[in-house]
Amino acid sequence: MTHTSLFQQRDEIRKAIRQKRRLLTLEEQQQAADKLCEQVLAHPKVKQAQTIALFLSFDGEIDTSSLISQLWALNKQVCLPVLHPFHRHHLLFLRYTPSTTLVKNRFNISEPPLNVNMVIPISDIDIIFTPLVAFDAQGQRLGMGGGFYDRTLENWQQKSFYPMGLAHTCQQVDYLPTANWDVPLPEIITPEKRWHF
Repeated sequence: MTHTSLFQQRDEIRKAIRQKRRLLTLEEQQQAADKLCEQVLAHPKVKQAQTIALFLSFDGEIDTSSLISQLWALNKQVCLPVLHPFHRHHLLFLRYTPSTTLVKNRFNISEPPLNVNMVIPISDIDIIFTPLVAFDAQGQRLGMGGGFYDRTLENWQQKSFYPMGLAHTCQQVDYLPTANWDVPLPEIITPEKRWHF
C-alpha cells in the first residue's frame, strides 16, 4: 500500500467515525459514560492502581468526567496529558485535582496549566487511558493523527505503566490500515465490554 493511500484510508475512517460519534445524543453519551465507569472501576488493574492518566473528552469522545470524579473519590491520583513545551508531538502528564483550573491548548483541548511542580514522571503512572478515534479486533488504535500517544506508548512493555483505550462501541471497525509507528493496545474498554488482545 502506498503512503498516500494509507493516509487517505486512515483519514476516511477518522472522518466517518468522528461523524458517528458526534451523532450520539446527550442521553446516549451519558448512558455510555455510566456503563464505561462501571467497566473501568471493576477492572483489577484499576483497583490496584494508585496513579492513573486520563484524558478530558473532546469532539464526541466518550465522557470521562464522572469516571475522574469516582477515581478521586477512591483516593486515586489522576493526571492529564499536556502538550510538551519543547518536544514537538510529545506529552507530559500533570496532576489533575478538583481545584485545577484548565486552559485550552493549541488544539482547543482543555489541559492543566504547565507547572513543573505538578508534572508526574511517566515512571510513577500505573495506567494510561488513551483516547482513540477507531479500533479493530486486533487492538490496533487509530488516533487523531499527531502521534502523541504512539510516542508515549512506544515500547510500553518495558515501562512501568499499562495502557488501555477507552471508546464508544460505535468506534470499532473491521480492519484498520496500520503504519509502522502504530502501537496496538493490550486492552480497550467500551461501555459494553472489555476487549483483550
